Amino acid sequence: MLRKIEENDLEDIYRGLSNPEVIKYYGIHYDSLPETLKQLQWFKALEENKTGIWWAICDKNDGHFIGAIGFNNLSNQHKKIEIGFWLLPKFWGKGLIHEAAEVICNYAFDDLGINRIEAFVESENNNSKKALAKLLFEYEGTMKSCEIKNGKFISLAIYAKLNHRTSVSRKTT
Repeated sequence: MLRKIEENDLEDIYRGLSNPEVIKYYGIHYDSLPETLKQLQWFKALEENKTGIWWAICDKNDGHFIGAIGFNNLSNQHKKIEIGFWLLPKFWGKGLIHEAAEVICNYAFDDLGINRIEAFVESENNNSKKALAKLLFEYEGTMKSCEIKNGKFISLAIYAKLNHRTSVSRKTT
C-alpha cells in the first residue's frame, strides 16, 4: 500500500536511513531523529516545488511503514524523472519494490506525462539492479568514479524505462 509520507513517519524513516544495510548503497544517512527532519523537509519541498513526490510503502495487512519510494529531479522540459526506493531489510526479497514501482511508474507515464524514468544505482548494488531489470528498466551504461562516498570514488550504473505510449509532437514549417 502506498500513501503520502507524513510527519509521524519520522521515526520509521530514521530507522531505515540510519540502518547500515539500507544506507550501504543509498546516497544519504542520518545519525539522529532531529537530523532526519531534513529528509521530511526534502520530501515536502519536492512537492511544493513540483520537482518530485515520494510515498511511504506500507504493509497492506496492518498499515505499518516498511520503506519509501518516489521520484525526484523532475524535468518538465525533457519529460523525465528519477526514481528512488528503499525498504527495511526484513522486507527485502518479497517483491514489494516491484509491486510499488510498477504503480508509480504507471502514474508517471499516464498521469504526469513522463517519457523517461531514470535510475542511478551504485555499481555494487546488485539488489537494486535486479529489481530494475525485473521492472524492464534498461541498463544504459556506467559513469565511472563519478561521485565520492565515504572518502572513496564510486561508479553509478544508469538505468532507464521509456514510456512507449508517448510521442513528442513536432511542428512542421
